[in-house]
Amino acid sequence: MRRRPVCVLCLLLAAFLCVTDWLGFSMIRGNPLPESVQTWISKHPESTICGEVVRCQEKEETQSVYLKNTYLIYNSEKNSEEISTEISSNKKVLIDEVKVNLKKKEKLPAGSLVFVSGKLTEVEEPRNPGEFDSRQYYRCRHIYYMMNKGIVRRRSSFHSGYGQFLLDARERFEGILDQICGQEAGIFQAMVLGEKSNLDQEVKLRYQMAGIIHILAISGLHISLLGVGLYNLLKRAGLGIWPAGLISLVVMLQYGLMTGGSVSTMRAVCMFLLFAGAKIAGRIYDLPTALAASAILILVESPGYLLDGGFLMSFGAVLGIGVVFPAVLEIWNVEGKILRALFGSVVVQLTTLPIVLWFYGEVSVVGIFLNLLVLPTAGIVLGSGVAGALTGLFFLKGAAVLVIPGRAVLKIYELLGTLAGRIPFGTWVLGRPRSWQIVGYYVVCGGILWTGRKYREHYVDKPAGDRGKEGIRGSSGRKKHPGAGVIFHAAGLAAVCLAVFFLSYRQKEALRITFLDVGQGDGIVVEAEGKWNLLIDGGSTNKSAVGQYQILPYLKYRGISRLDGIYISHTDEDHISGVRQILEYVGKGLTAVKVDYLILPDWGDQRENKNYTELTELAQNAGISVLYVKRGDRIQYGQMQLDVLWPPENVSEEEVKKDINEEAMVLELKYGELKGLFTGDIGQETEAQLKAAGVLEDVDFLKVAHHGSRYSTGMEFLETVTPEVAVISCSATNTYGHPSPETLERLKDAGVQVLITKDTGAAAIWKSTMSTTQKNLSEKKFSVGIFGVSKNGGR
Repeated sequence: MRRRPVCVLCLLLAAFLCVTDWLGFSMIRGNPLPESVQTWISKHPESTICGEVVRCQEKEETQSVYLKNTYLIYNSEKNSEEISTEISSNKKVLIDEVKVNLKKKEKLPAGSLVFVSGKLTEVEEPRNPGEFDSRQYYRCRHIYYMMNKGIVRRRSSFHSGYGQFLLDARERFEGILDQICGQEAGIFQAMVLGEKSNLDQEVKLRYQMAGIIHILAISGLHISLLGVGLYNLLKRAGLGIWPAGLISLVVMLQYGLMTGGSVSTMRAVCMFLLFAGAKIAGRIYDLPTALAASAILILVESPGYLLDGGFLMSFGAVLGIGVVFPAVLEIWNVEGKILRALFGSVVVQLTTLPIVLWFYGEVSVVGIFLNLLVLPTAGIVLGSGVAGALTGLFFLKGAAVLVIPGRAVLKIYELLGTLAGRIPFGTWVLGRPRSWQIVGYYVVCGGILWTGRKYREHYVDKPAGDRGKEGIRGSSGRKKHPGAGVIFHAAGLAAVCLAVFFLSYRQKEALRITFLDVGQGDGIVVEAEGKWNLLIDGGSTNKSAVGQYQILPYLKYRGISRLDGIYISHTDEDHISGVRQILEYVGKGLTAVKVDYLILPDWGDQRENKNYTELTELAQNAGISVLYVKRGDRIQYGQMQLDVLWPPENVSEEEVKKDINEEAMVLELKYGELKGLFTGDIGQETEAQLKAAGVLEDVDFLKVAHHGSRYSTGMEFLETVTPEVAVISCSATNTYGHPSPETLERLKDAGVQVLITKDTGAAAIWKSTMSTTQKNLSEKKFSVGIFGVSKNGGR
C-alpha cells in the first residue's frame, strides 16, 4: 500500500463517505436539496421546470426526456410568456437533473433548453424488502424528482450539435443492428451500444440464471477488447505509440459517451485512459492504481455510487480478477490453462459473492463453469456486432453476413441459459446477508490470503539452510515440507467453505407473515419454522409484473427457494397477476424459486372461468400439483396449521359468477396460541354465514377483506374475531376509496391496531421463538413491524 498512495486515498475517501452517511449527511443517500425546497415541491406538485436536454428515450407509446441543470420555476401558475421575466427575477432554484415523462412525443435535440410543466414527484423509494431501490439508482445520477404528464411549454432554437450527433449515431447503429441481427438484435444492441430497452425479458432472465448477464453491459471486457484491439491495430498499421494511443484514447472516450455512460462503462473508460496514458508516457500500467483512480473520479462526481450495485459489482469483479486472483496463483501455484481459468472464475465469484447476495439474494453456481466458455467467445459477438454496425452504414447485406458468427455464438448462449435454468441447484438462493456478515466474510477471506502467504513462505518456500534434515529439496533449491501441499490446500478449502457458510447463515423466526405492498391487490408470504413457505394470493391492478418486481425479490431477499404452496383466495386480477407470472417463470425455468402446490378454492366445474382454468394449466405445465380445498379441510405444516373456513361444499358456477368475492377462500392460521385470519375479498354477507356456521373464533391478527371496502369487515364480525392487529392492502392511488372511512371507524371502535400498506409499505407479523405456548405472562405472542420500522405487540 505504501507504493500505491492512490489506493490508500481511495480507501480513505470511501471511509469518509461512510462516516458522513452514518452521521446523517445526505452525500450517499437521501435527497440533498434544502428542506424548504422539498417542502415547497410536496405542497406544489404541479410545477414548471427549465432544463437542458441530455437525451430522449422513446418506447411505443411513451417518451421520457432527461434534463440536466434543471431549475424549478416559482409561481408556475403564470403563463409561459411570463417565464422569461420569472427567470430574471431569480425566482428559481436548482434541482439538478430530472426525468420527465411527456404527455405526448416531442422532438427535443440534445443540448436544447426546454420549459416543461407537469406533476413533480420525488423518486419513489422501495416499498418492500428486496425490491429494487429506484431512489438510490437515480440518486447516483443526480435525479431526485420525476415529472409525469409533462407538457413542453417552450424550447430554445439552439442545441448541441455534437451531443445530438452522438445520439443520432447511436440511434442509427441501433436501427442497423435491428435490421441485420434478427431475434438477437436486442442482445447485440445491449452489448455494442448499452441499449437494454429492446432486450427481451426472457433472454435477460435466462442470462441471469446462467450467471452470464454481465456480458450484456458495457464493461471492461468490451472496452479492453475494442480499445486495446484498436490500439494494436493502429500500431500494426505503422502508427507509433503516441498517435496510436491518442487516437484510441479519443475514440474510446467518445464511444463511452455514445453508449450512455453507465458506471461500468465509466470505470472501464477511465481505466483504459490510464492504460493509454501509460503507453504514451512510457510508464508501467498498474491495475490496482488505475482501479482506485477510477473509483475516486466516479465517487467525487457522485458519492451515491458507493451504494450502487453496478458500481460495486464492476469494481469487485476487476478487483477479484486483477488483484485477488494473482495473489491466489502466487499462493496455490495453480498450473494449466483450464485449471487457472476455473480458479479465476471461482475467485471472481467469491470476491463478489456478498455484493451479489446483497442486491439479488441469489447466485448462479453454474455461471462459474459457463463463464469459462462465455468469456473467451464474447469477443466474437462484440467484434461481429461492431463490424456489422459499421459496415451497415454502407452495405446492409454485407453487414448481415458479418454478424453471423456472433449470432451463432448467441444461439449457444441461449441453449446454455435454458439448460442452466433446468439444472437443480444451478442457482443458489441464500438471501441477503447482514452488514456484519459481509464484513466478517471479507475479514475471513483476507485472513486466508494472508495466512496462506505466510504459511507458504515458512513451510514451502523456506531456504534449505533454515530447515531440518527431513525437508525434501525442490527444483528451485528450496526445501518442501512433506505433505505441506495437501494440508495447505485442505485447510484453505475448509476456510473458504467456512466463510461462505458464515455469509449464508440466516436465523429464522418460528413464524413470519409478511403483507407485501403490491399496490391495489394482495400478496402475503408466510414462513414457518425456517422450512415451510407459503404465498397467499399475489396480484395487483395498478402495478405491472408484481411477481417479478415485488414477490420474487422478497422471496430471494429472505432466502426462500421453494414455496410449499400458493393459495389463491379467488381469481380476480388483483389476487393472481403476480402468481400467473411466477407460474410462467417456473414452467420456463426462468426462476430459481420452485413451487410444490397450487391450492385453489373448490368451485367445481369452472370451464368458463378463464383465470381459474389458466392457473390450473400453467401449474400443470410447470409440474406443479393442483389441490382444491373447501370448508373443513386442514393442511398441516410442522406446528403451523391452516384451516379452510370457506368456500362451502358444492359451490355452483352460477354462485361464482354472481359474486366471486363472496366465494373467496377464507383461511385461519394457527401456530400454538397464535391465530390469524385471511379473508380474501369476502363481504358482510359471507361474514354473517361464517358466524352462523360457528367457525369464527377469537384471533390475534386479521387480513382485512376486500382492501378495506365499506361492504366488508362488519361490526358483528369484528366483535366475534376481536383481532388485535389488522392489515389492509391497497394502493395510494386507487379509485375505489379503499380503505373506506366507515371500515376504519369500525376498526377503531373495536380497538384494533391498523396497518395500511399504502402508508407503511410491507408490514410483518412474527413470532421469534419456536415455542408454541407462552412461557410466562410477560412473553408476547407476536411482534409487529413495518418496512424499516419495528414495533412490539401482543396480548
